[in-house]
Amino acid sequence: MSEIKTEFLDVRHLSTEFKLKGKGFFPKVQTVKAVRDISFTVREGETLGIVGESGCGKSTLGRSILRLVEPTAGQVVWQGRNLAELSEAEMRRARRDLSIIFQDPIASLDPRMTVGEIIAEPLRVAEPGLSRAERRARVEKVMGEVGLVSDMINRYPHEFSGGQAQRIGIARAIITEPKLIVCDEPVSALDVSIQAQIVNLLADLRRRRGLTLLFISHDLSVVRLVSDRILVLYLGRVVEEGTRAEVFENPAHPYARALLSAAPIPDPAIARTRRRTVLQGDPPSPVNPPSGCAFRTRCPIAESVCAEVSPDLTPVSDTHRAACHFAGEEAARRMKAKEASGLVALAG
Repeated sequence: MSEIKTEFLDVRHLSTEFKLKGKGFFPKVQTVKAVRDISFTVREGETLGIVGESGCGKSTLGRSILRLVEPTAGQVVWQGRNLAELSEAEMRRARRDLSIIFQDPIASLDPRMTVGEIIAEPLRVAEPGLSRAERRARVEKVMGEVGLVSDMINRYPHEFSGGQAQRIGIARAIITEPKLIVCDEPVSALDVSIQAQIVNLLADLRRRRGLTLLFISHDLSVVRLVSDRILVLYLGRVVEEGTRAEVFENPAHPYARALLSAAPIPDPAIARTRRRTVLQGDPPSPVNPPSGCAFRTRCPIAESVCAEVSPDLTPVSDTHRAACHFAGEEAARRMKAKEASGLVALAG
């Protein structure tokens, strides 16, 4: 891991909602609460992993931070400046330091543009004064960094595999020399063997360029490999935050424990004997979230207080917090007791 420096991204009480209009003569407008009052800081040079089930708000959070989706409330303070207060011109300049890698490498590339045009596109906005020769030189340089040969510069996206297409997306993301990159499920659409190559490439770029990464994924094995700290999201809220070791070795929230128990283990002997906690039911709708703790409808240790009071993030240690009325060792004790009594569904 590269040296971690000072804090330079501060997300404060960020919320993002979407309006959905129903069908019929008198359609009802519903509100999707995708991101709900999220706060955290990121230090320069670190990788923050953001994990959770599909639909928990991970991608919306990443896009809200970059103002690709406008937040409903809260602040994103980037190097001391609130991004929401920047003018269009100021935000355009700030985007030179802020970038994103998308989940689907093929869908994120314009099929009508050549590789060179795709990678150079951000430069046309960030550095319009560059000559054609200067842009091409920059493009060829980053192509080499991500493992693409310069002969590919005039080819089109459909001529590439998924892994190669993602390398093009990464080249486009780093062409303006950004300081922060949101990696939105960057390997989930790739074969397992290619995933490892892309993860290693991102780790290498982070080290050589001093990048800070927000790494969004539902794959806990990948998150464990690349992250310094981890946020666990459930229904738009942070339910656990801590260092990689704290979250993976001593999860303090029942949801985090269930996610980790479902993560694959490379050792077949251990995998065959391990028992997994099985969560019952599907996540609630973000249109109509439960009262109190959002996880209570699936939580094996929920009690009446969980339906009445939404728990705040409670310190488990100086760097570890969990949003549970029984956070930490108490949650672990209760979960083990439920498992022993057969009140928690187990698989394996």
